[in-house]
Amino acid sequence: MTSDESRPNRRALLAGIAAAAIAPSLPARPVWASQIHLLVAGPSTLSLRPNGPATPVWSFAGPDLRLRRGQSQEISFENRLPFPAAITWRGLDAAAASEPLLGRRPVAAKAKENSTISVPHAGTLMVDLRLLEDGVRQPARPLPMIVQETEPVAVDRDERFLIEDWRVAPDGTAVMPGAAGGDIAPIYTVNGKVAPDFTLRVNERLRLRLINGCQRAVVAMKIEGVEVMVMALDGQPAEPFLARNGAVVLAPGGRADVFLDGTGAPGSAAPILLHDGKEAHPLARLVTSAESPLRSSRLQAPPPLPSNGLPVELGLKNALRFDVALGAPDSGWMRPQNFAASAAPIFRAKAGRTVVLALKNSGPIANVFHLHGHHFRLLDRLDDGWKPYWLDTLAVEPGQTQRIAFAATYPGRYLIQSFAADWAAPRLVRWYAVE
Repeated sequence: MTSDESRPNRRALLAGIAAAAIAPSLPARPVWASQIHLLVAGPSTLSLRPNGPATPVWSFAGPDLRLRRGQSQEISFENRLPFPAAITWRGLDAAAASEPLLGRRPVAAKAKENSTISVPHAGTLMVDLRLLEDGVRQPARPLPMIVQETEPVAVDRDERFLIEDWRVAPDGTAVMPGAAGGDIAPIYTVNGKVAPDFTLRVNERLRLRLINGCQRAVVAMKIEGVEVMVMALDGQPAEPFLARNGAVVLAPGGRADVFLDGTGAPGSAAPILLHDGKEAHPLARLVTSAESPLRSSRLQAPPPLPSNGLPVELGLKNALRFDVALGAPDSGWMRPQNFAASAAPIFRAKAGRTVVLALKNSGPIANVFHLHGHHFRLLDRLDDGWKPYWLDTLAVEPGQTQRIAFAATYPGRYLIQSFAADWAAPRLVRWYAVE
């Protein structure tokens, strides 16, 4: 597999997370029942500036969507937006029938559509409205989606930590990505709030589901004095490891589940900092409660999360191999609004084959790659092994080539997304087929 030196705290990962926090209120009301779940997308507001007017945004209404592994859920999506909307179920494998632009057309403005999704894997996912963002006058917020394991996981609390970035014009409107406005100082929120306090009791264990909902930013987060145990990346269990110095990096759309034990002195507070590659920003504070400890001592180191059944080994010797130039001009990439399923796929693979992609970034800044429909392994430089985790999102640094491998398990047609980690960069797509 890999040595300790190549664990996910390496700079090449760009898809883990280190932060520690507790939501300041009770978790969103779970949705366990098999009845139809209504997803409504429409206008909303956020308070982003002190003493300033609320900023209009697009958002999902209602609680986070919570399911259990193996469950099928009927979804009724009501689009109250003034433009067509395409839902991306980020992290949902084997869902060709729900694949935007390929398996399912965008839902027209003021229209409603019913569909059914099945969730083969437990983990942290994200429901996203931002695929068709060209020409939209204000940003849309993603919705966390949590799929619980069928086996119990020994934690005291299970919370989400959704990071978003905003650029607000002088008139109070939020600037859309993919255009001008990158020179405006960003405002970062956690669960829709600016610089919230989060409280953790001594010896309490928290499962924190971190989601980078930022538009284009690859971000690093750091918290001093707290051990951050990374348990899952992009919704798939990883070999547990401690984040080096309590800090790792998360690409846009990437997710990580971390376990955090309350070890601070009662009444103490520590800043949680976010670094966007230019400067550090105060993101939140971790406050240790002055209440009595939840238990007399810390829990033992956690075992790995239950497996989702992804293959232990990938046969690389006879793998299908394809080169993918990320965002390169005249290479078949197109904006989602211009996407045509009649365009040539980037590759085709027979079900059951291993596919290796060489992702080459010739651009001057990092490029974010997202594979729909399957999770992949990040290969070592010599293709002699892989890192001990699965991903569906990866940031490839400028001038680098990263190789990934996945088992082409689920027949269907799926998108690949790519965009530069720059506010003004357009979102681009291609597609691949498993036959």
